[in-house]
Amino acid sequence: MLAAERQAMIVELIKENGSVQVDELAKELNVSSMTIRRDLMKLESGNMIERCHGGAVAKQEIAYETKQTSNKNSKEAIARKCVEFVHPQDSVFLDAGTTTCEIAKLIRDIPDIIIVTNDLEIAQVLKNSDAKVYICGGMVQKETGSLFGRYATEMLKDFRFDVGFFGAASINEEFQVTTPTHDKMWLKRQVPKQCARSYLAVDQSKFGKQSMTWINQLEDYTGVVTDREFLPEEVAVLKARRVRIIVV
Repeated sequence: MLAAERQAMIVELIKENGSVQVDELAKELNVSSMTIRRDLMKLESGNMIERCHGGAVAKQEIAYETKQTSNKNSKEAIARKCVEFVHPQDSVFLDAGTTTCEIAKLIRDIPDIIIVTNDLEIAQVLKNSDAKVYICGGMVQKETGSLFGRYATEMLKDFRFDVGFFGAASINEEFQVTTPTHDKMWLKRQVPKQCARSYLAVDQSKFGKQSMTWINQLEDYTGVVTDREFLPEEVAVLKARRVRIIVV
């Protein structure tokens, strides 16, 4: 078995069980404990897992309070650009996240808009606005204040949006969008398809990172609003894939 295949199996086992032990993995995959430790180091360096004593666990979401204070100026600049894509009477989806929360603060007084979100903090921001606001039902992820699961996804299936804004935990070197939370995958993958215009709003810190669960790719959005400066070779790849980058 190739190392890449073995590491993919390890990721799947962690995804299924939440955690794994080195000795158990070595026995199941018929390799040495040292080989497993090297695999775990490789996966951790790729931001796909978190190592712990004797094994590894699923990559955890970053707490909302931490996200809120990191790269704040970038998030505010990205939000200001995103406002340009919202018009009076639009129906808007705001994905859970601190960047989309900044967008909420700026669009809440646009006339006659409808906003749907799966974020408790965003709903609180919009509570006293003139916008008509819907919040998804479902399980609350307490670390981030987001809602997900069966009830959230079932509710969202019925909606079609003029514009949607989405966040991301990580974007790998192949410009694939990934998340550490498997349960969020369907919502983040499906809802952009239900938007006439969809924008990924991400600061530069999200690039070059890999989480366990694949969502989609940059070309699946109308545009990517970011403060990241791309290398010339990256620009060529993105242009060939018809990715629209909107730099703030």
